[in-house]
Amino acid sequence: MASTEMEIDTPQDDPTNGPTTTETRTSTGAVAVRSIEGWIILVTNVHEEASEEDLQELFGDYGEIKNLHMNLDRRTGYVKGYVLVEYPTQREAKAAIEGANQTKLLDQTISVDFAFVRPQPKKGEGQGGRGAGKGGGGGRGGARVRSRSPDEDVVKDE
Repeated sequence: MASTEMEIDTPQDDPTNGPTTTETRTSTGAVAVRSIEGWIILVTNVHEEASEEDLQELFGDYGEIKNLHMNLDRRTGYVKGYVLVEYPTQREAKAAIEGANQTKLLDQTISVDFAFVRPQPKKGEGQGGRGAGKGGGGGRGGARVRSRSPDEDVVKDE
């Protein structure tokens, strides 16, 4: 039976720079986010004839692989071009990204990065959702302009 305990990554202290306060970021600057069960990395540009053994061999060097998911094309049975690899700790996932990104797998250069991210807020946007700060009443509480029927504005004299 599988364990129901969730592993929690503790922040690492760097003796040279003091405690670490920065979040792990992707190559595009977004903040990496942990999935419910672990740290998932996305491997793209995977050769269509790559096997699970090829990927286990490459990514097993960076830590214990908790799960490896290869989407296959239903018609051909080949890999669709991307793979999801799950590691139990952030340290292992980050090592795999740094070690395997832009390396060759079956004569194709693969790209590796975190699968789940929280993007940076855009300039001018603060906290809050549903168009907060944009003036639009996006949601149930927002006022909606409705057209009026022509008879409502006319006062009838009787």
